[in-house]
Amino acid sequence: MKIGIVCPYSWDVPGGVQFHIRDLAEHLIALGHEVSVLAPADDETPLPPYVVSAGRAVPVPYNGSVARLNFGFLSAARVRRWLHDGTFDVIHIHEPASPSLGLLACWAAQGPIVATFHTSNPRSRAMIAAYPILQPALEKISARIAVSEYARRTLVEHLGGDAVVIPNGVDVDFFARAEPKAAWQGDTVGFIGRIDEPRKGLPVLMKALPRILAERPGTRLLVAGRGDEEEAVESLPAEMRDRVEFLGMVSDENKARFLRSVDLYVAPNTGGESFGIILVEAMSAGAPVLASDLDAFAQVLDQGGAGELFANEDADALAESAIRLLGDADRRAELRERGSKHVRRFDWSTVGADILSVYETVTTGAAAVATDERSGLRARFGLARD
Repeated sequence: MKIGIVCPYSWDVPGGVQFHIRDLAEHLIALGHEVSVLAPADDETPLPPYVVSAGRAVPVPYNGSVARLNFGFLSAARVRRWLHDGTFDVIHIHEPASPSLGLLACWAAQGPIVATFHTSNPRSRAMIAAYPILQPALEKISARIAVSEYARRTLVEHLGGDAVVIPNGVDVDFFARAEPKAAWQGDTVGFIGRIDEPRKGLPVLMKALPRILAERPGTRLLVAGRGDEEEAVESLPAEMRDRVEFLGMVSDENKARFLRSVDLYVAPNTGGESFGIILVEAMSAGAPVLASDLDAFAQVLDQGGAGELFANEDADALAESAIRLLGDADRRAELRERGSKHVRRFDWSTVGADILSVYETVTTGAAAVATDERSGLRARFGLARD
């Protein structure tokens, strides 16, 4: 099958949607399918052989973060050329309602279109105002996927229609077989995320840290991600700042080793999450997980069965749970075991098969429509059957 995938966000800047698209493309290629991904990217940036650049993205504040999008006449021309050259059996557009390549591709594409919706956010006036512009493009979509129940709910409330829920995928074994790193072991708490993005929750964790250190002074907080490190620790007493170690951006291999090494992974995110891929990665690596009780996180963690939850933005609740878990090796071992079993449902072997089933459904439907149209023409003009 020839599959075209459209990424709305810049390939140069790591993010959950980009990782999902990358892993999906590589999974499909490994199965023997022909895949091309169209994504915003600087033309000078080295790209995987299956990625085609649609030009540089521009940063736009969106959903409590900064999305790097690509839109305009040049982008539209590149989209049309990519579609023309690709002659795809199916086109898979991610975030088709965002003002980026997804919407451009939706306008320009012909044939079967599958769309995946990742966003979870409240109903907004901007979305209501934009609906008349979006509607003609969205009506061309053959099948809709939402990465979680909360992304599906956003789709229904904002745009109408419905979607099948297929979660983000993870190569579980990649994380499970990673080798722990001794320097990251020993009473360690882990955090991965953009340091200077408040909704990722690092300020909440920093607020909880003095109480954690008061009870367990040997604890270290390991932080992986980009941002202003000095600003991140300025709320901490000076004598505690050396208990925080910043690792900067880490490779996929080191992220897996990081998650295999820490005694406790904390996800203190405060909102704007439709899924929680980092929780799935942590469980895959066998890390006990403590997360804020966002609806999406609770769903990923089996309502607390595969990881513990604390009240969102409550630093005292976070500290209390972290202290208890760091002091209870048996409970951490139990969470590791439960998480490792629960996470198998998110492996690409399952998720990829579900997405392929959607592709096959829409392409079969398109072929049936084409056959019916040909039959109608034959009957109209008295032509013989093939």
